[in-house]
Amino acid sequence: MEDLWTMFCGESDCSDRYGKPCDSALWHFINPSSCINQSMIICFDILLLLMLLFNMIQKPSPKTVGIPARFRNRSSLQIASAIVNGGIGLVYLCFGIWILEEKLRKTQTVLPLNWWVLALFQGSTWLLVGLTVSLRGNQFRRTPIQLLSILAIIYAVIVCVLSLFAVILSGIVKTKIFLDALSLPGAILLLFCAYKGYKYGDGDQKTDESDLYDHLVAEANGSTEDDKTVQVTPFATAGCFSKFSFWWLNPLMKKGREKTLTEEDMPKLSEAERADSCYLLFLELLNKQKQANPSSQPSILKTIIICHWREILVSGFFAFLKILTLSAGPLILNSFILVAEGHESFEYEGYVLAISLFCAKCIESLSQRQWYFRVRLIGLKIRSLLTAAIYKKQLRLSNAARSMHSSGEITNYVTVDAYRIGEFPFWFHQTWTTSLQLCIALVILFRAVGLATFAALVVIILTVICNAPLAKLQHKFQRNLMVSQDERLKASSEALINMKVLKLYAWESHFKKVIEKLRAVEYKWLQAVQLRKAYNSFLFWSSPVLVSAATFGACYFLNIPLHASNVFTFVATLRLVQDPIRAIPDVIGIVIQAKVAFARVLKFLEAPELQSGNVRKKRHMENGDLAISIKSGGFSWEENASKPTLRDITLEVRMGEKVAVCGEVGSGKSTLLAAILGEVPNVQGSIQVFGKIAYVSQTAWILTGTIQDNILFGSAMDKQRYEETLERCSLVKDLELFPYGDQTEIGERGEYVMEALASKAVLLVTHQVDFLPAFDSVLLMSDGEILQAASYHHLLASSQEFQDLVHAHKETAGGGRAAEVNPAKGHGTSTTEIKKSYVEKEFKEPVGDQLIKQEEREKGDTGLKPYLQYLNQNKGFVFFFLSTFFHLLFVCGQIAQNSWMAANVDNPNVSSLKLITVYLAIGVFSTLLLLSRSLFTVTLGMRSSRSLFSQLLNSLFRAPMSFYDSTPLGRILSRVSVDLSIVDLDVPFSLIFAFVATLNTYSNLGVLAVVTWQVLFVSVPMIYLTIRLQNYYFSTAKELMRINGTTKSLVANHLAESIAGAVTIRAFEEEERFFATSLDLIDTNASPFFHSFTANEWLIQRLETLSAFVLASAALCMVLLPPGTFSSGFIGMALSYGLSLNMSLVFSIQNQCTIANYIISVERLNQYMDIPSEAPEVIEENRPPSNWPAVGKVEIRDLQIRYRPDAPLVLRGISCTFQGGHKIGIVGRTGSGKTTLISALFRLVEPAGGKILVDGIDICTIGLHDLRSRFGIIPQDPTLFNGTVRYNLDPLSQHTDQEIWEVLDKCQLREAVQEKEDGLDSLVVEDGLNWSMGQRQLFCLGRALLRRSRVLVLDEATASIDNATDLILQKTIRTEFADCTVITVAHRIPTVMDCTMVLAISDGKLVEYDEPTKLIQREGSLFGQLVQEYWSHYHSAESH
Repeated sequence: MEDLWTMFCGESDCSDRYGKPCDSALWHFINPSSCINQSMIICFDILLLLMLLFNMIQKPSPKTVGIPARFRNRSSLQIASAIVNGGIGLVYLCFGIWILEEKLRKTQTVLPLNWWVLALFQGSTWLLVGLTVSLRGNQFRRTPIQLLSILAIIYAVIVCVLSLFAVILSGIVKTKIFLDALSLPGAILLLFCAYKGYKYGDGDQKTDESDLYDHLVAEANGSTEDDKTVQVTPFATAGCFSKFSFWWLNPLMKKGREKTLTEEDMPKLSEAERADSCYLLFLELLNKQKQANPSSQPSILKTIIICHWREILVSGFFAFLKILTLSAGPLILNSFILVAEGHESFEYEGYVLAISLFCAKCIESLSQRQWYFRVRLIGLKIRSLLTAAIYKKQLRLSNAARSMHSSGEITNYVTVDAYRIGEFPFWFHQTWTTSLQLCIALVILFRAVGLATFAALVVIILTVICNAPLAKLQHKFQRNLMVSQDERLKASSEALINMKVLKLYAWESHFKKVIEKLRAVEYKWLQAVQLRKAYNSFLFWSSPVLVSAATFGACYFLNIPLHASNVFTFVATLRLVQDPIRAIPDVIGIVIQAKVAFARVLKFLEAPELQSGNVRKKRHMENGDLAISIKSGGFSWEENASKPTLRDITLEVRMGEKVAVCGEVGSGKSTLLAAILGEVPNVQGSIQVFGKIAYVSQTAWILTGTIQDNILFGSAMDKQRYEETLERCSLVKDLELFPYGDQTEIGERGEYVMEALASKAVLLVTHQVDFLPAFDSVLLMSDGEILQAASYHHLLASSQEFQDLVHAHKETAGGGRAAEVNPAKGHGTSTTEIKKSYVEKEFKEPVGDQLIKQEEREKGDTGLKPYLQYLNQNKGFVFFFLSTFFHLLFVCGQIAQNSWMAANVDNPNVSSLKLITVYLAIGVFSTLLLLSRSLFTVTLGMRSSRSLFSQLLNSLFRAPMSFYDSTPLGRILSRVSVDLSIVDLDVPFSLIFAFVATLNTYSNLGVLAVVTWQVLFVSVPMIYLTIRLQNYYFSTAKELMRINGTTKSLVANHLAESIAGAVTIRAFEEEERFFATSLDLIDTNASPFFHSFTANEWLIQRLETLSAFVLASAALCMVLLPPGTFSSGFIGMALSYGLSLNMSLVFSIQNQCTIANYIISVERLNQYMDIPSEAPEVIEENRPPSNWPAVGKVEIRDLQIRYRPDAPLVLRGISCTFQGGHKIGIVGRTGSGKTTLISALFRLVEPAGGKILVDGIDICTIGLHDLRSRFGIIPQDPTLFNGTVRYNLDPLSQHTDQEIWEVLDKCQLREAVQEKEDGLDSLVVEDGLNWSMGQRQLFCLGRALLRRSRVLVLDEATASIDNATDLILQKTIRTEFADCTVITVAHRIPTVMDCTMVLAISDGKLVEYDEPTKLIQREGSLFGQLVQEYWSHYHSAESH
């Protein structure tokens, strides 16, 4: 004890610093030079620190949690207190360091400790307490923080009083006394801060800022008070200690170890990290920029930086601290070698160095973990706000902009580009920390090898210069890769959306080849990008070898002596900077990727928007009953078009009016509706629309969700209205067919619909002329103009064009047959029946599976399975083995190189030339091994990517329709976009780097253990603990990344659906609701990602502490063992490897965690690589004759169909024969099974029983391609593909231009195509949006005419065609397919009146099959009932 006191105080416990002897007990306490006084002050410091720690561990104030930084503006009092107390603390620290340095300089010893330890203790305490209370007081509870401030002022008063006594008694004012006196005003400021500076949340009151924030959040996502009970991440309420140690994550890690985590286990993000907060802040600052400078476009990049500048600065501070502590390592190593050689500066220097090494490594770990965590968090917030901004933008995108940004590209902006930009902040600080680290390293090198450092500098500069052209090429290749990726994704998206059409036409193989060709282009750029990455990798991994070669060569020529101390200081410094140098290619790659991605996103965000706000107006008294007003309006889809799409439109519609719009295909009917919705730019005249709009689009748009959600569409549930709606829309029976419900076919017409719309203004675009008499006014359109607007009877009397339409309809309807039918009797469903059905349905337990299945994800530890899946592709194992083998040789080469130097650096028998030559020879050989490793890695990646994509594409194109019916498109798109991108770009290098980084770590540990074998007593348990910790981590981390993958699909799916239904969403003014849903899904995805990267830091921090302990133990061994046990060369080598142990361990764990996260993308791809396939496309031994079907006879024998193995039968034993050349009409009520019968004919669904024979051949015995390619079909939904007119009619290029023109002529499309400049090469945009719905239907008819099949199926083919065109087409089909079997599924009864036979289906059973005239006359006939209902409605319409 006496020795310790002597070490602390020196020979006397009261020096004569103040000139007076310590001759009294009082003087011992009041004299600042007295050891008792100094010990007392240090004890007080410890008490303050313990109180601060108690505050940190305490649960913080709940009411202030989650208030974002923008609502926590610092007061002047807080800032003043922080500056004063922070300044005092820093001056104390500097003073302590100065005393220590002076002691070492004058006495070569740190003893006695009292003066400098006291100053450092006071500085640290004042800095921590002062800044915490000043800036973070509101994060703690009121009482403990106020108690801390009281203790601080008591402490300051005591110190100040004692210092004043010392001045009075000695008459000398010293720096320490001056600082002690200054601490009193600092403490007073702290007391004011604790009592007046904050509003605490212990009570029931909330701060005004919190109220404001809650209001903003509620406004953004419609949240209620109930939402606040949802579990929020513990990070939101964590104290400083918990945040620095990631202690707050322990409960989730424990839960992940005990059970498989699910989405329900994911805590919500705190308010400041949520997408709505990030987007609101971004919007707020963007608007400020616009207001400040209205003439110029505000910079989105600048706005994002302003949003996060505080977090960027704080993370930058931790990055700077990490570099400083890291750079201290080689200096400590140099001192160690000097101690080993017997050149101690002071007694116990070895122990001090060992402790310093441990502390430096711990601080390095703490700062790096905070740096990485904070920049990851910034990246997450940027990704969230960009995803939100992209979603919001696509809801407002103009038609011209939409043609430039396809749905596939927009999905790519979110799934790939926003992801890449979100990754950039993680690498941002490395752009300057690497440079700073190099500069510090050069200073240390100069101290070690003098002028030879300039040789190292020249090599580093040359390396960077050599990389410049590579970086430019990388940028170009990356940009081209992204463009080719977009093209491939666009084609994939289009094919996947329209897979049913592709299967019906037997075009899958062709479209698959198109995608494969686009993928081949993508491969070309992918290979270029990966090769540049490999060359970069080689360049920067070999640069340390080149630097050491140049430096040692310069040492030889400059006659600079080489000793263990300067050589291994050099080697250690080089080993510390080689990992950041090796990361330069990654940094360059990420910067380039982020730059390209940001340019693409920026271009999208700056695209023109719809100006629909100019159309929608609020109702005023003067226009009380006005609904729509257009005056001399001109509207054009294309900008600067010479001829507007609509011209001279004048229209007024008042509340309660019913207006029908009719005209030929392409006359502008749909464009008129779009103009009223604000979708088409108004180029002349004016348009005003008042009140709310309800819009029914021409093609049904169904959201993934329940039928109820689709019907309500954001409206509040009103049971009575809901029941009435089901009745009016004829949905009651349909709902009974779906135990859970997801999609349904809307009833074709209902008696009560017009009653429900009695008080509303109704605008109906229709080809159904028989309903026109029920409307107040009819608009007749032709070639973009309104020819006439009048009542039905007035138009019939005055307009020849209208008369032609009506007469055409009567011809198609077979007007004379109406007389044969008796008036219809009511077949409606009573309201009581509906209510009963609805109530039963509401309380009945659902049976069977949901139609839309939950997304699959692997569970638990899959071990090496996904890695083996990846390496099993295309000889992947061979290239992986070669790559890792060459790296193993490289590591052995490095160890051999350093061992040669360690053994011979102080050996007088080995000349400097020989020493350096052998060292360089080994180094050059090692670099060649590196080049081989890099090239084999690229080969591995390319071959695996090619194989995985090929299997995925084959699997998706061979998947049955049941897979597409139960899988939302977003799930598939997320795999062919972001997952495939990760597998292409990230997996190969990450996989190799994970292995080589682990190899490096064990080699470092091995070298340390060989030199100081005693360290094995520490390192073996450390390795055991490391493995246990990693296993503990992986059980949680893998599930987090899997949940991240599945929730990412939800974001992509919601985006894809919203793009498809953007017009409907805008029409109903539901943009905010959909945006709020999007924000919620972004947060649902962000939470597992946030907790995933935090878990990564949690693990690494604990492992780094272990490795610091191993290194300190090794250093202690070297100190404790007798001098001369080890040569200074081997001590230098061991410690140079030991110093980089922390860093290599970090790189190892990081790469292991990274590849563990990335490999989940392989898992996700693999889920869709083994989808149960359809029947073979071709069965070689059973191919039909080339002229099959020659007759077209179709025999259906006891056909039974169910959609899923556990589902009830949809078709129940149908048997009938369609004679060759007959015209067959299939009728039945909605949901009866008409479309299912057609699906069975094309084998989109396989029979559960029975069979179908066509010309005597069982269709189930031949290949699907042989079957489908021999039938013609005009499908229910007219589908056009991105390309040309020629491509859409004949994608397989089987016909001449002349044949195509002839078909266009028969389809009434010749004129429309000839008007286009490019004729058959005229553009067809995505979904054929630049052609009207009717024209799209005519294209489908053209395809059927080109194919000339003996069996033609028309599935509701005439739904989008006006009656005049319909009449011509019916005649064309009768003429062109006179000797063919034509099977027509029609909802319009007149379509099947001239059929040879009519097949009536009800509830999946064949009810009747006979000639239509016989069926009409048969009593109780279902067909007769349908005809009666049709004509009774027709007569009631005419009577209006």
